Amino acid sequence: MKTGKKETAESKPKHTSRKRGNKGSKKKKILAFSVLGLGLVLGCTAWYLLYSGINATDKTQYVYIDSDDTIDSVYAKVGEHSKSLPLRVFKWIASNSDYGEHIKKGRYGIDTSIGAYSLFKQLKRGEQTPVNLPVPSVRIPETLAARLSKKLEIDSLDLIKALTDPALCQRLECDTNTVMGLFLPNTYNIYWDVTAEELLERMKKEYDRFWTDSRKKKAEALGLKPMEVMTLASIVAEETNYKPEKPIVAGLYLNRLKKGMLLQADPTVKFALKNFGAKRVLNSMLTVDNPYNTYRYEGLPPGPIRNPEQDNVDAVLDYTQHDYLYMCAKETFDGTHNFAKTMAEHEANARRYAQALNERGIKK
Repeated sequence: MKTGKKETAESKPKHTSRKRGNKGSKKKKILAFSVLGLGLVLGCTAWYLLYSGINATDKTQYVYIDSDDTIDSVYAKVGEHSKSLPLRVFKWIASNSDYGEHIKKGRYGIDTSIGAYSLFKQLKRGEQTPVNLPVPSVRIPETLAARLSKKLEIDSLDLIKALTDPALCQRLECDTNTVMGLFLPNTYNIYWDVTAEELLERMKKEYDRFWTDSRKKKAEALGLKPMEVMTLASIVAEETNYKPEKPIVAGLYLNRLKKGMLLQADPTVKFALKNFGAKRVLNSMLTVDNPYNTYRYEGLPPGPIRNPEQDNVDAVLDYTQHDYLYMCAKETFDGTHNFAKTMAEHEANARRYAQALNERGIKK
C-alpha cells in the first residue's frame, strides 16, 4: 500500500503543472490575438491614410505645376482639391522625401479614387496626365498660337517664334509659308508642358503619319507634292463649306492648273490682304502685288491659306472629273456655287450674283 501512496503523491504535482501550462498557453494566445488585432487596426488605419481618396470633389481635378513652384506652392495647389486628413498625409510623405528638391512640372490629374501616397508617387515620377489638345483650322500663325497656348504652358509668342523660325521649319522639311500645313485639325493627346519646338516635331510626325502610301500615290498622280495638295485643299476649304461641292471645286482648280491658267481664287486675295471678312472681292483688290494673289501669280500660292481639315485634302485627292473652269457663288446665298465651262456662262452667273449683292446693299 505504501507504493500506492507514493504513486498518488507523485501524480499530484504533474496534474498541477498541466493546469499551469494551459493557463500560460491561453495567456499567450490572448496576447497574440491582441497583437494581431492591434496590427490589423494599425494596418487598416495606415492603409486608409495612405490610399483613401484625397480628392474632395466628385470629379477629376487637375494640378498644374510650373517650373518655379516650390514644395509649399505644390501643397497649396494640391490642397485646393483635397480632403484635410489625406492632405496632411501627403504633406508628411513629401516632407520626408527629397521631392522638394526634384519637383517636376506638368499637369497632373487627381481622380476621385487616388490616395495621398499614389498622388505623391505620381508627382514624384512626373507621370503627367496628357491634355486633349484640339487643333483648329485657322488662317494665320497668330490665331493658331493664341488658340493652342490656352491649353498648354507654351506662351503664344514663343509658339509664333517657332512657327516663323526658318531654321526650325527647314529641319521639319517645310518653310515658314508651309509650316501651318503640318497642323492637321484633330484632337491630340499632348503633355501640357510641351515646348514649342516639341509641339512642331509632334505635328510633323502626325503629318507624316497622315500621308500614307495611298495618299502619296494619289498626289503623285496629280503631279503634286503632299504640301501642294495641302495648299490646294486650303483653297477648297475657303471656297465652300458644302461637302458635296468640295471635290467639284478641287477638280475645277486642277483643270486650271493643267491648262496653265491663273487660279484666280478669291480667298487667296483675301489672304494676301489679310481682309478675311470681305464679302466682295473688288477689282481694286485684285491688283495687290503679293505672291498669294492668284490673280497675278501663276500656279499655287507659296503655302496653305489655312490648315485644311482632312475632308478638304481627300476632296483634292479624290476630285471630281469634269470640264468646269469657273465658279461663282449662287445668288441664293445658300453657300453653294454655279459652275461654268465657258467665260460667257461664268459672266452671266457673276452678273446675277453681283445684282443680288447690290440688292442687299453689300458693297465690300
